[in-house]
Amino acid sequence: MQTTPLLKVEDVWAGYVKDLDILQGINFYIFPGELVAVIGPNGAGKSTLAKTIFGLLTPQRGKITFNNENIAGLKSNQIVQRGMCYVPQIANVFPSLSVEENLEMGAFIRNTPLSELKEKIYTTFPVLANRRRQKAGTLSGGERQMLAMGRALMLEPSLLLLDEPSAALSPLLVNNVFEQIQQINKGGTAIVLVEQNARKALAMAHRGYVLDTGRDRFTGSGSELLNDPKVGELYLGAGKHH
Repeated sequence: MQTTPLLKVEDVWAGYVKDLDILQGINFYIFPGELVAVIGPNGAGKSTLAKTIFGLLTPQRGKITFNNENIAGLKSNQIVQRGMCYVPQIANVFPSLSVEENLEMGAFIRNTPLSELKEKIYTTFPVLANRRRQKAGTLSGGERQMLAMGRALMLEPSLLLLDEPSAALSPLLVNNVFEQIQQINKGGTAIVLVEQNARKALAMAHRGYVLDTGRDRFTGSGSELLNDPKVGELYLGAGKHH
């Protein structure tokens, strides 16, 4: 693994209201091809971190480096052009458009033929191939989540930010979506996985961060965090690991 992080967040302060920072000096990094989970209690700043990285929020202080370029203060569309995509938790597909049209919308900045790319997405998500003419609004929650990820992958990003992909999904669909996330990562895409389902996220992550009140409180490999009694007690629900 190369020694330069693909993305580095250094001492970043950010929030939605001036002088009320949710992120309070957060530090974070991810290497190319890594899968990094971001967990923590509600209100810890997990989604705020994703939105700040992606330019939906401008940091008050600090530095965000992506591919050796400081992107703090850039707009989301400029960040997309540099090879990063973001899948928000809600409103992440165009419900009145078909599955196929949603994928094409994902590739809005490309001027190359899309058929090969679309086939690649359909191979990754076979369920979408069977529904390519169907309106996205008629898909199940899990299928919609896969379409949102597929749409982001149409740009072949080097980094994918996923914000709570398992929210409101049934346990079976959660397993499906998580398997797909692992497959995407095995294909070489680095993934930042912001997730409430902390145990599941850490179990498949190379590394993890535990956020609490806007700071990175614990960091380590996925298995280190899963087996850390303090992390277990505070963030994974009580109960001993066997």
